[in-house]
Amino acid sequence: MKKLLKVTAMTGLLTLVKMGMGFVIAKVVAVYTGPTGMAMLGQVQSVVNSFNGIINSPVSNGVVRYTAEYSERGYDSCSSWWKASLHWVLLLACILIPVGFFFAPELSDWIFRDPDYNWIIYIVLASLPFTAIGTLITSIINGQQLYKQYVALGMISAVLSGLLMIILIIYYNLRGALMAAALQSALIGGILLVLSLKQPWLRFKYWYGRANKEAYKEIGGYILMASATALALPISLVLLRNILISKVGWELAGQWQAVWKISEVYLGVCTMALSAYYLPRLSTISGLEATRREIKNTAKIILPLVSLMAICVYFLRDVAISILFTEEFRQARNLFAIQLVGDVIKIASWLYAFPMLARNATKWFISTELFFSATFVILSYFFINQFGVQGANVGYLVNYILYLIFVVFNLKRFSN
Repeated sequence: MKKLLKVTAMTGLLTLVKMGMGFVIAKVVAVYTGPTGMAMLGQVQSVVNSFNGIINSPVSNGVVRYTAEYSERGYDSCSSWWKASLHWVLLLACILIPVGFFFAPELSDWIFRDPDYNWIIYIVLASLPFTAIGTLITSIINGQQLYKQYVALGMISAVLSGLLMIILIIYYNLRGALMAAALQSALIGGILLVLSLKQPWLRFKYWYGRANKEAYKEIGGYILMASATALALPISLVLLRNILISKVGWELAGQWQAVWKISEVYLGVCTMALSAYYLPRLSTISGLEATRREIKNTAKIILPLVSLMAICVYFLRDVAISILFTEEFRQARNLFAIQLVGDVIKIASWLYAFPMLARNATKWFISTELFFSATFVILSYFFINQFGVQGANVGYLVNYILYLIFVVFNLKRFSN
């Protein structure tokens, strides 16, 4: 319990820095591009999340898990997992980058309704190797539970990359905002690489050569799970924004995106704590009762925290809009209540869903990601027809209620 509180506080500090930079960037985007630019930025971020999610899939949760399991035995014991993850990244890059370049105009037309924005796709694809490097470094540090180092590197990279993004937005307006969104993860990866060059685990001997078959297979399972997440949620958000754009227009879609952005940023405090502490912790325990006990102990900290933050965001929503955006976004104040309730339910459901990652329950994880991403779009489409832009938030809330019920009742199936 004390360790969770400590990790939550430390990762909370990192999240505050990222939150601050995120809000500054959102303000700059709001001032220079307006609600329409905010909606377009959301589309770019979904594209980035999809591509990044795929290229990061071998170097994220799997590396955290196996580094956590074997780090006490020394770097040699972790080396095979690191090699396997790096080889998977190289293979995915050789497939993803050429295919993405070939279909860039079609992707641009679908996402932005304009094929001339294909240059954004090119930038995202060219940045993928640096994105994967950054994720690999943070995963290794996280797996070793070096929380101070994790937080320090995260803060430095967030500030430096954020400043570069702000410069792009100020000088190039909408094009700069889109370019910044496309480059952010790669900038962080490059900064992390420079800051980590002298780390003992980055020696050549731990990365060169073949890994064992078990490592390739186990990391492959995590690739499938992470790729499902990388494709399912961002694509569902692209589809949802397209529904909003066609039903209520770019302006209201941008209002909804502003509220979604605030949720993303403040929820980062909880999600980062779960990734830094909860996942490595679940990886070291086994059995249904032990898993339930860990969920209960974690929930005592996380759920009151996210509930308090949601309440604060609701009552300070007018202040947040004034500080973070412009008067053009004032209508967004009416979209917070349902969204924030959905945020609390979302975190509660994640407490029960994380054991799927810790146990490498590939089939369960992929099935739930695809199914509930689809129901998110379907429910939102139905409710948007009934309630307008507010229907997107209703669909979000209802979908996570259903997801929470599902993972609670099926916990025993993927916890042993």
